[in-house]
Amino acid sequence: MGIGDLPIMTALKQKMNWHQTRQGLLAENVANAETPGYRGRDLKAFEFDKQLSRFSTAQISTVSTNSKHLSIGVSNTNGFEPRSLNNFEITPEGNGITLEDEMMKVASNQMDYQAATTLYTRSMRLIKTALGK
Repeated sequence: MGIGDLPIMTALKQKMNWHQTRQGLLAENVANAETPGYRGRDLKAFEFDKQLSRFSTAQISTVSTNSKHLSIGVSNTNGFEPRSLNNFEITPEGNGITLEDEMMKVASNQMDYQAATTLYTRSMRLIKTALGK
């Protein structure tokens, strides 16, 4: 197993891919802000803990040896399904996009992506340092 194949690294890569996909949908929303009848789309929230548990439990199985032990379940939700937005403000053209809100989402998504990439690169550097490379 390579360093990049560790479950935490794979989950971080998926989080970065989720942010890239979301950025594309948000850009479509901004581009169509004045298109009559256009309804905005966004991605379902990324659940990092579920992604990580899906990877880690695939390699390790748990056995309950005592009735007081907690059981762990696995969810197969990947969080990449686009969904329609509930638009509360509709323009006269029938468009539900508020440009200011979409730009705030774009900026927030970009900051979250940068945080994930920083965490990924620093984790890789830390692991390589620990291995003596």
